[in-house]
Amino acid sequence: MSYVITGATGALGRLVVEALLARTAPGEIVAVARDRAKAADLAARGVTVRIADYGRPETLRGVFAAGDRVLLISGNEAGRRLAQHGAVIGAAREAGVALLAYTSVLGGPAATFSIAEEHIATEQALLASGVPYCLLRNGWYHENYTGALATTLKTGAVIGSANGGRVASAARRDYAGAAAEVLTGSGHEGSVYELSGDTAWTMAEYAAEVSRQTGREIPYRDLPEERYAALMTEAGVPASAARMVADADAAIARGELASTPGDLARLLDRPATPLADAIAEALKGPVLS
Repeated sequence: MSYVITGATGALGRLVVEALLARTAPGEIVAVARDRAKAADLAARGVTVRIADYGRPETLRGVFAAGDRVLLISGNEAGRRLAQHGAVIGAAREAGVALLAYTSVLGGPAATFSIAEEHIATEQALLASGVPYCLLRNGWYHENYTGALATTLKTGAVIGSANGGRVASAARRDYAGAAAEVLTGSGHEGSVYELSGDTAWTMAEYAAEVSRQTGREIPYRDLPEERYAALMTEAGVPASAARMVADADAAIARGELASTPGDLARLLDRPATPLADAIAEALKGPVLS
């Protein structure tokens, strides 16, 4: 039996591997990646590396073994993810894995924004497969916002179309820790976890915290959804991605990413990382240079 992480060289995958290394021996961990070179550092630490591509189902044969506990990290190719995830689920079923955990989206079937569509369909495919499952319905990452701090400080404003809607975000490392706990713990089969931060905040509150920590006046500028998407497109964001981000902000305005059921903190056995801490960490980096 191994703990298998797909998408292991991505931002979330690497953090899951780190969390597992703190819990178990490197030889019990399998990192699945498309590029062996990108996983070379993991192999050097004793992690088993297997090469496979969600978009090439034939490469998934032999990646899993009977009794494995697998984390399927959702792909990033919008429009192709359902087929890709289905290929992973099929390979896991054929191998007879003991658990397949999937990183879905907060709210699951209740989510109405476009980013959620392939997640919802993947959940349905996983439940129909008969594979022992656990759904990790991840909310938004703090890094969705702190990752744009350089732009925020350059433009002098936080920009969005979330109106006064609240976001119960958490640190990517928190979600990774929860995934590692599910893989290594017991009793998670058939469970659905709504994972989010402990406190939901508004974009205006985020801007106020950035202002407090930087000593600058950074307001929140709320735009109509269409204008926000157009502004991102003008800045070089692909039009389809810009529409999805603006659509997600509209969902925030409707309250779809504000729930704080506490599942994340319970899995971590500690409070989730506060937004203020994530801002402070980001500001220690190259943001102000």
